[in-house]
Amino acid sequence: MKTLDPDLLLRAYSIGVFPMADSRDAPDLFWVEPKRRAILPLDRFHLSKSLRKTVKSGIFEVTRDQAFAEIVRLCAERDATWINGEIEASYIRLHEAGRAHSIEIWRGGMLVGGLYGVRLGGAFFGESMVSLSRDASKVALAWLVARLIVGGFRLLDCQFMTEHLRSLGAVEIDQSDYLALLDSALGGAVPTTGAGAAGATAASPAVAVEFDALDRLLESRPAGAGVPPPGWVIAQLLGHTS
Repeated sequence: MKTLDPDLLLRAYSIGVFPMADSRDAPDLFWVEPKRRAILPLDRFHLSKSLRKTVKSGIFEVTRDQAFAEIVRLCAERDATWINGEIEASYIRLHEAGRAHSIEIWRGGMLVGGLYGVRLGGAFFGESMVSLSRDASKVALAWLVARLIVGGFRLLDCQFMTEHLRSLGAVEIDQSDYLALLDSALGGAVPTTGAGAAGATAASPAVAVEFDALDRLLESRPAGAGVPPPGWVIAQLLGHTS
């Protein structure tokens, strides 16, 4: 299976462009630069009362980067998809380079939803999300937003607006405004895959972000009976956005 070069992919994201295909079986892909861009301001995520209850309940187990290929496959196997074989293989390769990440939602040991996207500097580009259980994708997005807040990220790109995203706080902006936000989030860096899995882009010391900062925060909590599920921390981090 042919794949896109990871550095080419990152350079495309750095100028506001990303690949798509017409269908799962499409032999080719094309590059997209939307005139209107959906973003989710990290301080405007809408955590409804019902979603807050679900996040805090602990009914779902949430992991990151434990089943990246499976999440991409689930996203690609829907009736309507823009993820063909080349795109699927390319993002798995980008994940192996430490630049693409997934949030997985589990229930009873079964993978029931999640999302994946690309990390570059202070920006995270959400690619796709999937839900096989009610609210699974919403919980994944809530955890992602909390992770980006703790990690010091500045931009969550959602590409195209949907009513689902709008209900969670996403807004639509002109491409010119998006590019200004993107430039600020990247700090003018030249993107490469050589900066390591946890750091910012190469030659970008002004953009200090950490994708794994939330993990350390959760690991620092005391263990034992009576300690609320990790979802309580997520709800608290998002409390000011509801």
